[in-house]
Amino acid sequence: MRTTNYPLRVPASIMGEAKKAAAQDGVSLNQFISTALAEKVSALRAEAVLRERAERADRRKFDEVISRAGGTPPREGDEAPGH
Repeated sequence: MRTTNYPLRVPASIMGEAKKAAAQDGVSLNQFISTALAEKVSALRAEAVLRERAERADRRKFDEVISRAGGTPPREGDEAPGH
């Protein structure tokens, strides 16, 4: 994996919390920040994919499929929690 350097300016309060969190996780501050950044980028990508899929959705097809759902109760083990 190729790495790059970036001079990051972070408010002191956030840096303090990041250092504490990294220590609690048993990782370096660099690893903690890299992981946090990767998680954010991943979330943004997932949001974009879901938005694109929603834009392609066909409400009539959805309603048609849902209308075909049977009235039989769920099989054992398929019940919703708490039901």
